[in-house]
Amino acid sequence: MEQGTIERDIHVNASPEVVFEVVSQPEHMREWWPDDARFESVAGAPGELVWRDDDTGETKTVAFAVVEVDPPKRFSFRWCFTEPDRSGPALLVTFDLIPDGTGTQIRMTETGFRELGWEVAVLEEQYRDHENGWDHYMPRLGAYVARLVATP
Repeated sequence: MEQGTIERDIHVNASPEVVFEVVSQPEHMREWWPDDARFESVAGAPGELVWRDDDTGETKTVAFAVVEVDPPKRFSFRWCFTEPDRSGPALLVTFDLIPDGTGTQIRMTETGFRELGWEVAVLEEQYRDHENGWDHYMPRLGAYVARLVATP
């Protein structure tokens, strides 16, 4: 297993401009991914993603930093930092938005797993967790975009 890059592609029937808003604005992001997202969509801006466990009510907050904002083509951020102050290695997630007929091809790429310095077992577990996570959240992204463009 390579454990260096995760890629997921989906096609949506919406313009790159609409999709860009959905992947780069906290009010949209929280509709398909974290329970809460707090950040400004500006390169270099720090932020947080929050997940809530429905069974226990506990929350997990993950540091987040915007890397690139290039509407309507690309949005990227770093998360899962090795240091609490958002320094050191981190995973890089990039959403590339490619116009495709009347819609948009969304390519999500997550890289940086090996650079985090995890032991092999931890690396394999984290990589698998992220693969499963994106397998869950990318269809939610597509469904949210479909609901958004269907709303008058």
